Amino acid sequence: MSPKVTMRLIETFAANTRPSPRRPELDLLTAREREVVIAIASGLSNEEIADRLFMSASTAKTHATRAMSKLGVRDRAQLVVLAYETGLVRAGWARGD
Repeated sequence: MSPKVTMRLIETFAANTRPSPRRPELDLLTAREREVVIAIASGLSNEEIADRLFMSASTAKTHATRAMSKLGVRDRAQLVVLAYETGLVRAGWARGD
């Protein structure tokens, strides 16, 4: 799926669901990991995250991998769903462009 279609799908899903109660796992994330999760949920690639947060792409990937491990998700797609379900991000939020 194209990124635009994926974002529309996620926005539609998120708009029609209520955020679940805050998950305590989110508290396990460092501030930087949380920033990276938000950026991923906003549709940014590792390279785009690196540019935006002033880090290397490999560091962005490391933060993403650690966040996924702490949150018990297997891939970026599940990470995005969790970010929307927990209210960490909301449909319609700008990508920060």
